Order: sequence, then C-alpha cells, then structure tokens
Amino acid sequence: MGWLTVSPLTRRRWRNFRANRRGYVSLWIFLALFALSLCAELLANEKPLLISYDGGTYVPVLVSYPETTFGGDFPTEADYTDPFVQELIAEKGWILWPPVRFSYDTIIRDLSQPAPAPPSARNWLGTDDQARDVLARVIYGFRISVTFGLLLTLFSSLIGVFAGAVQGFYGGWIDLGFQRFLEIWGGLPALYLLIILAGFFVPSFWLLLGIMLLFSWTALTGVVRAEFLRARNFDYVRAARALGVSDTTLMFSHLLPNAMVATLTFLPFILNGAITTLTSLDFLGLGLPPGSPSLGELLLQGRNNLNAPWLGLTGFITLAVMLSLLIFVGEAVRDAFDPRKTFEDPAP
Repeated sequence: MGWLTVSPLTRRRWRNFRANRRGYVSLWIFLALFALSLCAELLANEKPLLISYDGGTYVPVLVSYPETTFGGDFPTEADYTDPFVQELIAEKGWILWPPVRFSYDTIIRDLSQPAPAPPSARNWLGTDDQARDVLARVIYGFRISVTFGLLLTLFSSLIGVFAGAVQGFYGGWIDLGFQRFLEIWGGLPALYLLIILAGFFVPSFWLLLGIMLLFSWTALTGVVRAEFLRARNFDYVRAARALGVSDTTLMFSHLLPNAMVATLTFLPFILNGAITTLTSLDFLGLGLPPGSPSLGELLLQGRNNLNAPWLGLTGFITLAVMLSLLIFVGEAVRDAFDPRKTFEDPAP
C-alpha cells in the first residue's frame, strides 16, 4: 500500500487548495459541466435514447436502424422526428427521448414563428437564425471549446516546458540564440497571422489546433527557463554531475519537478487564453468549419440579430461562467503552490 502514501508537501498543497473555497467549488462545478458536455449526445439529440418496439429494444442514439425496422416503407435510416415514424413506433411500443430533442445541427421546420424564435417550453433558450436549438448548440459548443483548449494547453505545455528546460539547463550560446528567436517569434502578431493562415486552408479542428500551437507553445518557456537557470548550479545538481548522472536524468528527474511548481499555476490561465482565441476566430468566421457548434459563432449571430437578444446573452453568459470558473481554479492552484501560504484544513 506504499503507493497510496501522500507526502506532507502534497497534503499541505491540497489543504491550501481546499482553503480557497471559491476555487475549490469552481473546480467541481467546471468538472461537472464538462462531464455533462461529454455526454452531449445523451442530453441533446434528435434520435431517441431507447425504443421498445414489438418486444425488441433499440438504441438509436448508438445504432442506426432503417425505417423498415419499425414497419416503415424505406430502407434508409429512420427519421425519428417524422410524426409518421413516431406513430408507427407508438402502435407497438414506446420512445424514450433525451431532455433536449434536438442535436446541434437539427433544423426545426415546424416553428410557430420565423427564426430566430424566442425561448419557449420546446426550445428553452430559443433558436438561432437558422432554426437550430440554441441550448443544444451550447452543450456541444461547450464540449468543443473545452476539449480544444485542453488539447492546446497540453501540447503547448509539453513543447514549451521542453524548450525552456533545454534553454535553461545548457545556457550559453544555446540560451542566447533561443532567446533572440523567442523575441522575434513573440513579436509576431499571432492573431493576425492566425487569421491569414486560416484563410489559406479549409478549417478543421485538428488543423486549427496545429496552427494555434505554432504560437502558443512559448507561454511557459520563460518560466521553465528561469527555474532551470536558478537550479542548475545548486549543490545537489553539481554533486549529481560529479557522480556521472546524465543530463537527461538531471533535467527531467531532478530539475523539472521544481520547475513544474511555477508551471502548474499558469495552466488554467493558458487554458483560458486558448478558449478565448478559438472563440475570437469563430466570431470572425475563421475558426471551426461552418455549421460546427461554436460559442464564437453564437456571439456572431447575437451581433447580427439584435432583435434576438437571447442569442448574444446566452453566448456571453456561457463564456463568462466558463472563463470565471477557470480563473477561480487558477487562483486556488496558485495558493496551493505558494510556500508562503498555509491554511487550516477546512471541514469536509
């Protein structure tokens, strides 16, 4: 059971994190929202979750069934929004629908008024100007935004930490040359270059991620470099070198854990920046492919449809809540790794 042992330093950091009640609660709220968005197909879908028909059980949300399965005439996939198909199923069984009976790309053709339609009992947050359910697009858009931000933060952190480690550990001409490169690279107008590059290529999730990664990896390089420059001349590092310990072992087993303390406090803020950049590109129409569920596209619709205030308000509130939660978590992480702060362990 030795693997379950938690060091006193880790316990102190966890106590400090929990003592920041706002950050601690924000973490759980954010994780709950993200977990729900990961199950978006079960929350918002034009396909039923479960169908019982003529003694059989079907799961349309996972498996495609032809209309003939339910007594229809066509061998193509059943359109469960068609009243005729619903009547066929109701004759010999029942349908279990998700809470929101629309997917992010479902075009609602039987609205009681022209799109964008205001919130109603059927469309809780109304519809956009293309007659798509806003709540469904928010759920899917939240998932895409957070997933994109997490992947960009992960990849950019890996590259930035490695570059800063090499730069700070070896110093000399390697450090000097890399610093000049970072000064030039960091001086480039990243957002404008992203707009230009996005205009040359057909946008996609992974292509956009790669383009943004070109400019986001430098965020942690300076922090890691400073930590390595400070620690590389410590006595234990010199002793390890004298004993023949390899540079790789010194960098990633002895120095990197110390550098990660400062690095981890930046991660929530880097995630915030990644989500904001994606939203900005989507707002300008240069982000994700057209039709993708996007918070930036929802804000753009709010700007273009001032007579439908629910569009802009929904996008603004969703982004404000998401980014605020991440900022609060970042503050709590900062307190957790601050050696000058020690808090009492709050009651569970």
